[in-house]
Amino acid sequence: MIRQRPYLIELFVVIGLCLAPFVLPYLGFTPSTINRILIWGLLGIGFDLLFGYTGLLSFGQAAFFGTGGMFAAYMLTETPMENTILALFLGAAAAGVVGYLVGLIALRRTGIYFAMITVAIAEVFFFVEFNPLSEYTGGENGLPGVPTPNLSLGFTTIEFDSNWTMYIFFAFWYFVGLAIALRIVRSPFGLLLRAIRDNPLRAEALGHNIHGYKLSVFVIAAIYTGFAGGLLGMFQGFMPPDAFMFATSGEIVMQTAIGGAGTLFGPLLGAGAWLFMSDFFQTTLNLGASWKLVLGIVFVLLVCFLRRGLVGAFVDLYHLAAGEKRKHEPVDETTAGTGAEVENMAAIANRSAEMLARKPSSENVGAILKATGLTKSYGGVVANSDIDFSVDYGEMRGIIGPNGAGKSTFFKMLTCEVSPTSGKIVFEGRDITGLSVTDVCQFGLTKSYQINQLFERLTVRENLSIAALGLLRGKFKLDLYRSLSGVPGLDHQVEGAAALVNLTRRLDTPVSELAYGEKRRLEIGLALATSPSLLLLDEPLAGMSPQERVTTVALLKSIAIGRTMIIIDHDMDALFELVGKVTVLQEGRVLVEGTPEEIKNNPKVQEAYLGGVDEEMA
Repeated sequence: MIRQRPYLIELFVVIGLCLAPFVLPYLGFTPSTINRILIWGLLGIGFDLLFGYTGLLSFGQAAFFGTGGMFAAYMLTETPMENTILALFLGAAAAGVVGYLVGLIALRRTGIYFAMITVAIAEVFFFVEFNPLSEYTGGENGLPGVPTPNLSLGFTTIEFDSNWTMYIFFAFWYFVGLAIALRIVRSPFGLLLRAIRDNPLRAEALGHNIHGYKLSVFVIAAIYTGFAGGLLGMFQGFMPPDAFMFATSGEIVMQTAIGGAGTLFGPLLGAGAWLFMSDFFQTTLNLGASWKLVLGIVFVLLVCFLRRGLVGAFVDLYHLAAGEKRKHEPVDETTAGTGAEVENMAAIANRSAEMLARKPSSENVGAILKATGLTKSYGGVVANSDIDFSVDYGEMRGIIGPNGAGKSTFFKMLTCEVSPTSGKIVFEGRDITGLSVTDVCQFGLTKSYQINQLFERLTVRENLSIAALGLLRGKFKLDLYRSLSGVPGLDHQVEGAAALVNLTRRLDTPVSELAYGEKRRLEIGLALATSPSLLLLDEPLAGMSPQERVTTVALLKSIAIGRTMIIIDHDMDALFELVGKVTVLQEGRVLVEGTPEEIKNNPKVQEAYLGGVDEEMA
């Protein structure tokens, strides 16, 4: 819908903003409350980009709200500056600079630790505003005398000094802020924000600098918040000190939760509900000091019963009223693995093998990967010890070993997920020892995971796009206003990867609705979409039914054409059918290497690893 009518949402917003001042008063909203809703809604857009789209819960937005507002107010009250719009932008810029500095500190941690750091930083700003900088901020009195907004046209100056004219001014900036945010979330940058929200570690493993994207959206949210702070000062005629208080940050979080996080419109609806209930409980019901208690109870009920907020409730009601049911492509699990299905999958994969702009490996000879003396210890426990290992271009290598043999740790060292205690890893002539998993993915070394690491809330197409963007854009790029369709080669790369794993018909299906076998194929597809010159597969057959295993083995055979692959799996029959050479690990060391037939008949393997089942395999 967005691709076909990219400006339909913006059109509806313009219509809604034009109707709001005429309709809302009949619902009990005062002109003053309507203007406050716009200010808080604009502030909430930035917070929603941070929390709803990136998954970063910050309780420190009050620091940027107060900084932007105080800076703009100071410029207008204590300096000769009279241009209110320029003051707003300067205040937003100041908030952005503060956001960058705060982000450098806070984003070193994740989860609850990140949230607590933002709380602490907000308290520091509150203290600084009331004490060391009170000469500039007015301390507990704030900064009075902030002029109302104006627009100088040279020959005349337009003053926005009434509730109606202020509404026009605030509505204009709300629309501008929303339009910018919509462009951001539709861009490759926006898709990567959602990837970070759903699975940051996998986004990093697909070649993306997630710290850079987190810091960027943190600064963007601070700029939005600072701009809204400047609007608040102009609306009230003074910049209040309570803008820095923790309660302000808490209200931002609650309003977004009420309206619906990850929607951009949620904060506006949440602000409307919050401010309306605040006025209703205080002025209409005359609850006195207990109004906050009642409001808190209402908030808890709304969050419990409307888990996706007001926007989610409206969407559900729309689908219910329209009688719509989501149509999904039927999955016939009973036919998976039949001869026809296997042959069809192989044909599709063969036809699409050249669709991906992968790095050629067939033209090269010698070792693509070489590990020397690779050792990893955790305290007194040695997971891997002095491993020498090499893989040639175009080779299909299998790795087997009993549980606890050190296979997973070894794989993680090869992909730089963990650093070796000692030893060296050389990939395509480059020493990658100690580099990040993001860097080695950019170089062409990628891994699929034993336990699916997908972006569950996104579609198959979006999952594959996230992987392909790492190849097409590099580790980090601020293409905030570029559409996904405008990325050269993206559709080509996504469709090629989907065809290779037989998911072309499921491209627009949410990952959460895929069957398990389809998810396993998508897991491999994510790695393929990065066009690796060396692909590592960690137990690709894990958890599959016998029919799914047959299908996936056929798939892997097709994928292997012209590629270099290393596979770990416990299914000996399937693995020996796929690979040309096998490395056996035991107790963190290489026990023996050889062809599948040599491994089957090797006495050391039969005694140390196969444990009496050699007769079954012979």
